[in-house]
Amino acid sequence: MSFTFRCFDPEADAQLLHSWVIRPYAAFWGMQSATVEDVVEEYSKIQSSGHHHALLGLDDGVPAFLMEEYLPVLSPLAGLYAVQPGDIGMHLLVAPPAGPPRTGYTAAVMEAVLDRLFAKDKVERVVVEPDARNHKIHVLNARLGFQPAGEVTLSDKQALLSFCTREAFHSARAALHSSPIRQGASL
Repeated sequence: MSFTFRCFDPEADAQLLHSWVIRPYAAFWGMQSATVEDVVEEYSKIQSSGHHHALLGLDDGVPAFLMEEYLPVLSPLAGLYAVQPGDIGMHLLVAPPAGPPRTGYTAAVMEAVLDRLFAKDKVERVVVEPDARNHKIHVLNARLGFQPAGEVTLSDKQALLSFCTREAFHSARAALHSSPIRQGASL
């Protein structure tokens, strides 16, 4: 696995992302009934916002995931928790596997995303707010150092607000890589 990132292009990449978001596994992404035009519109807004940005993650040059980073103070989370300096929000959607699922792949993607976010000097804590019913992502988040802070009500979901500090991520990563058998590596 060799992950790289590039800016998501709403016009050029919408068809690809649309093919991911309408699949059953992406139900929590909230775009199951979206059209390609809906994807273009949504991601054009994101890319022009100035505080929310989408990146396409590539694995050896092949599109493999979408990550979004955003400023929580300018997001729907504003006012729902005490935003701290150094907070950055993150969303992640991994593409459907092109072949048989690869053990530990999603965890490797998440690790690469967190590496990218924590490489920024000003980032001290990553904030996520996945759907409270999305138990698979809660397991993955915990494995990589996220601590749940409780549920919050957003306009589109009941979310589990969770935080990952730089220190928690580095500790979780060390534990993950020192384990002879990666626990729950199917994610």
